[in-house]
Order: sequence, then C-alpha cells, then structure tokens
Amino acid sequence: MVLSGHAVIDLLFTALRQHPELAVFLTLAIGFQIGRLRVGSFSLGNVVGTLLAGVVVGQIGGIKVDPMVRVVFFDLFLFATGYKVGPQFFRGLGRQALAQASLTVVLCVTSLGMALLAAKVMHYDVGTASGLMAGAFTESTVIGTAGDAIRRLALPAAEETRLLNNIPVAYAVSYLVGTTFVVWLLGSLAPRLLRVDIRKEARELDAILSGAKGTPFISAFDEWVRRAYVPRDGTLVGRTVREIEKTFEAQRLFIERARRDGKICEVGPDFRVGADDVVAIAGRRSAIVTAAATLGTEVEDAQLLSEPLITADVVVTRFTDRSLGEVGRQLGRGVALRAVVRGGLEIPYHEDTVIERGDLLRIAGNGFDVARVGEAVGYLERPSSETDVVFVGLGVLIGGLFGMLSFDVAGVPLTLTASGGALIMGLVFGWLRSIRPTFGRIPEPALWVFDTIGLAVFIGVVGLDAGPTFVAGLKQTGPSLVAVAFFVCVTPHVVALIFGRYVLKMNPVILLGACAGAGTATAALRAVQDESQSRLPVLGYTVPYAIGNILLTAWGPVIVALMS
Repeated sequence: MVLSGHAVIDLLFTALRQHPELAVFLTLAIGFQIGRLRVGSFSLGNVVGTLLAGVVVGQIGGIKVDPMVRVVFFDLFLFATGYKVGPQFFRGLGRQALAQASLTVVLCVTSLGMALLAAKVMHYDVGTASGLMAGAFTESTVIGTAGDAIRRLALPAAEETRLLNNIPVAYAVSYLVGTTFVVWLLGSLAPRLLRVDIRKEARELDAILSGAKGTPFISAFDEWVRRAYVPRDGTLVGRTVREIEKTFEAQRLFIERARRDGKICEVGPDFRVGADDVVAIAGRRSAIVTAAATLGTEVEDAQLLSEPLITADVVVTRFTDRSLGEVGRQLGRGVALRAVVRGGLEIPYHEDTVIERGDLLRIAGNGFDVARVGEAVGYLERPSSETDVVFVGLGVLIGGLFGMLSFDVAGVPLTLTASGGALIMGLVFGWLRSIRPTFGRIPEPALWVFDTIGLAVFIGVVGLDAGPTFVAGLKQTGPSLVAVAFFVCVTPHVVALIFGRYVLKMNPVILLGACAGAGTATAALRAVQDESQSRLPVLGYTVPYAIGNILLTAWGPVIVALMS
C-alpha cells in the first residue's frame, strides 16, 4: 500500500504527539540548522534558531513535553555557565578588577531600570517584560528564572500560561533587535562616539603590554624549533650547559640533548660540551638563525632531534599574580607556551601578562619538563574524557536547595529559585576547582554538552509550549516592541560607555570588550575584535561576562517580584 503525502504527514504528526521526545530532537535539528544560516556576518545562532524551530513544530498542537525535561537541562546549563566563569567572577570582586566590575553593575542596573520603565510606559505584563529583558541582553537564563518566579505566584492556571507564553514571544523579537544593534553599536558606532581611532588604540595598547623592548610574547612560542650543531670553538666548546644558556639568556636558547662518542645522552646544567659532541639546541627560529654563526656547524641528526614532545594543559594554582616573563625565566626551560585560556576564552598574551588563579596554560615539551612545570605552576590536567558526576550532582543539589530560600527586600519577597541556585553553586564549585583542581573535572566536550545542548533543549521546549499561542501573542504586542527593544538594549550600553570612558578612564579597547562582556554579547566582542583588528578586547571581557551573567539572571525573579 502506497501512502499519500497527507497520510505520511498525519503519521508524522501523530508520532510527534505520542512521543514528544521525538519532537524535541526534531526541534534541535531544525534549530541548529537555522542557527548556521548567515546573512553577511550576521547569524541567528543556535538559541534563537532552536526557539523558532520549537515555535514552528509547536504549531502541530498537542505536543506535551514533561516540564521536568526543561528544568533538568536548564539546571545543567546554569551550573556549567557558573563553572566556566567562577574564577573570573570571584576575581572580579577584588580590587584588581574593580573598574570592570563597577562598569558591569552600572550596565546591568540600567538594563533593569529600562526594562521596568518600558513595561510601565507600554503597559506590558510581567511575562512580556521578562522576555524583553532576556532578549535585549541575549541572556536566555532570564526566561527560566522569570518563568520559575511566575509559577510561584498565586495565579489562575490560564493567566499563568498566558504570562509564561508571552516570555518567548517578547524574547524572540527583542533578541533579534538586541543582537543586531549591540553588535553595530559596539563594533562600529562606539569608537566614533568616543572619538577614538580604535585600531590605533589597539596597536598602542599592544605596544604597552609587550613592552618597549620587543615583540608580543605570543609570537615567540609559535616558532620553537630544534637544530643539531657541531659546536664552534670558544662559544660552546669547553663550557657547561649552565654557562652557555646564561650567555643566550635573552634569546632563550637551550641545550636539551647531546651525542657523544656515537651515543645520545641527556644533559644537565654541569654537562661540559666537547669539541666532538653534537648538541641539540631548542629556541625560537628567529633566535637560532641570528645566533647560528656562533653556535657552530649545523648537521642532520634525526635521532638526536626526535625526542618525543607532548602538549598538556596546566591549571594555574601557584605563581599567581606574576608575569609570564617572570615565570618563564624561572621555570620555562625546555617548554614552549602555546596558549593561555581564561574563562573558556583564549586570550592574547605578552611577557608582561599576569597569570591568574584558574587560568589554563597550554605548554609543550618533553615529558619531564612538562611535568616539572605543571607541578610548579599548578595542576597538570591528565587526558581524560571522564566527568566528575558526583561533583556535578552535588553542586546542582546544594545550589537548588540554596536557591529555594526566600527573603524580603523592602517588603518584596525575593528568591533565586532552584535554577538560580544552580548557577550560584556553579560559580562556587568552579572557583573551588581552580583552587583544588584534583577533583571536579568536567572535560571541554562534556562542558559543551551541558552548556550548548542544555540551553538548546530548554529553549526548544519553551518554543514547543508557546507554539500554539505564539502568533497571537506577537500580534498583541505589535511592532512597537521592536522600537522598545531598541531603546532597552542600546541605552544601558551608551550609559556604560560614557561611565567607563569619562568616569573610570578605561582604555577604549578594554572598555568595548568590557561592555560586550557585561551585556553577555559574545557576537559584539567578535565585532569589536574585527573593528580593532586585535584580540586585545577579550582582556576586558571575561570578568564583566562572569558578573553580568549573575546579575542579568537574577533580574528575572526581581522583575517578577517588582511588577507583582
């Protein structure tokens, strides 16, 4: 029997209604495909793509996903978010990042005020106001925390459903406006408002960070090579490894192995180089080329140069608040620095870059030297795909119990909700992991699943639930929501730019990165980096991003409490 097209569609719809888990996976597939689409440099991203896909699939009607699915994935996402930024968040509470923390508070408080003002002037309900806040600042967590707070209100079931469905409607509209205009504001308009040449400022900041003596530290370690030399009399012959390396200390050349009487031997500081030896010298390509005439005659010795190298990640727990140059001079013999990762982002670094607790240093070298540096600087991450599920489970449990506590502020009852508590405990556990990295490991792939898939499933289920009433809700809010979203998202950034530049006297390159972080606008950070032709704006991004995530997420239940 051959089924008609309509019969196939009816069978598909029936399957999705009877097995809503299939509707969730269909939503993810469509949503991530929508998120990949680009118009120029603009894309909707996975979050909005999944929301729109959920709304479309939800038009089928009758798809009922157990609310527990949404809650579990949302809590995993929030815990992972806190875990990633925990070290930067607590650092932001200290004096060193006071300016960036102050800027973040100003932007986030202004964002709350603008959302409440817009809701009052336009007579929006609490669901629309929460969605407006979530979308204008691309902070999807507000959807969850505001929704949890609405469910705690003593409302009739129909009214509760209406308010909850208004959140994704307002979110979808304001997200498009918020992303587009914040990217344009910080990437293109802000440098003109501040009357600065952002590319010139980036070059000058780079020169300051790298020091007047030389090039950025980042270029040194991408050129590390090993060469074999028969030593020249006077420069190497008759001298110890310690003496030779002292001579070339500025160039950072190291003697790692030697061949004597046909046999390869490891060398120590007191090893004295002979005239018939062949020595393996490691260093920057440019430094070796410059010193080649004094090193001797280069020869081919594959066996001598074929010592296996490994790459490993070191979590910094010691030698904090010291420059990379200082650490390199004290410990860096035999290893090359490949990357510095802070808050999940690879940052540019120079000799004067100060490393912080929780930073991840990616180093390469032989096994002995890598282990030595890892033990001295912090904790050497062992390659493993295993997640500490005990750590994750207890973190979400303790955070949820903490978030259920309620307290009054000026007569207004406030609570973080269980989901908000998961975010807070993620911060604490992420910070603890940076101090004691022997437990609580969550590998990057697992963290990606918690973070990306956790949020996508939550948003997808929200779209499925709101699908049947989405179009009607959009008609009710009207096109005015686009204009309101513009003012709600742009005004706090303008206030923050003025405050940061003229009150805090922040460098404009760092300021633009800090504004992107405080507004949790990663797309805007990329735009600023493109405009400045520099990666340096990320140095202002990590601390504000950590604090901004907390404050903006907290505004969900605050808006509900103040408007109720």
